[in-house]
Amino acid sequence: MSGSAPAYGLWTLVVVNSLVFIVFAFSFAKPQTPRDWRSFGAFSAFLVALFTEMYGFPLTIYLLSGWLATQFPGIDWLAHDSGHLPEMIFGWRGNPHLGPFHWISNLLIFGGFVLLASAWKVLYAAQKSRALANTGPYARIRHPQYVAFVLIMAGFLFQWPTLVTLAMFPVLVFMYVRLARREEREALADFGEAYRAYMRKVPAFVPRLGAANAPAGPSTVDSGGS
Repeated sequence: MSGSAPAYGLWTLVVVNSLVFIVFAFSFAKPQTPRDWRSFGAFSAFLVALFTEMYGFPLTIYLLSGWLATQFPGIDWLAHDSGHLPEMIFGWRGNPHLGPFHWISNLLIFGGFVLLASAWKVLYAAQKSRALANTGPYARIRHPQYVAFVLIMAGFLFQWPTLVTLAMFPVLVFMYVRLARREEREALADFGEAYRAYMRKVPAFVPRLGAANAPAGPSTVDSGGS
């Protein structure tokens, strides 16, 4: 934004952007269980907090305004583009949307949504047939949906970090890890060795290099939301 256009106080954009990304993520995640809704709700809260500062009220800029003005003189910190803090702090003075951190952000967000979509297709088919989801992204990591949420949130942090979302991020990552572990305990209790064999071959969150190593053969294990 430039000229006489307001940089913030654009609450319509807060609502519209929050709804667009939440509905878009919902179309891929399709939460069904109370646990699914908790994880999706936390992700949605992150997005609302992000867009509130991006278009509504720049709390982070106000709280850090003294330090920013001292350390980086000559920048109008209340201009909208200045909210792209990584580009500003590291000296990118061109269009922040063309800056390196914004490109990293775009890649992470895009990759997260692609992972979320591909994981849902596999999980939906597995739930219909009461089989273990062990193809596609589930052949490389056991919890691709949670990893997708983390990638998307990390992408937004590269683009527009705020004190609130930076504080929320590790809390949400911890919550997703706990939810994943709980799902695995339930799967082990219900399905025993079939899921245990899957756990031995497929890492939880970080894929191994090389070919995927999903358990071979049919199984009647339902992987739930993991």
